Amino acid sequence: MEKIDWNPSFSVGVEVLDKQHKQIIDMINLLRSNFKVDVHSETVSELLTRLTNYASDHFATEEQLLEKYRYPELTVQKEAHKAYRMKVIALAENTLSHKASVPEELLQFLGDWWVNHILKTDMRYRPFFMERGVT
Repeated sequence: MEKIDWNPSFSVGVEVLDKQHKQIIDMINLLRSNFKVDVHSETVSELLTRLTNYASDHFATEEQLLEKYRYPELTVQKEAHKAYRMKVIALAENTLSHKASVPEELLQFLGDWWVNHILKTDMRYRPFFMERGVT
């Protein structure tokens, strides 16, 4: 699978969130660079755990900022984060049951979800933060 290249179009304009997004993309790229992992690999389980923990920290940071500045679409953001968590839980459960398609599903889901989430959902708050001088 192709690497996700971070570029300025991914920047939401808030340094802490951009750094976290970059770290998440780096984790996804790490897994993609080791695509030969299979469902019995500890790499899949370790990456799911690492991404789950890091994503939770990121979501908490993002939601706290959005709440602090009273972002009107905070509920939409929280729902998107919840949907992500549910999908990752399902993939983790499939990993435990050794479902063979999990690595490919995981790679596809992670890349698609994060790229779409950053470029679409998160970009909606960029002008909101810019108007308030949040960087």
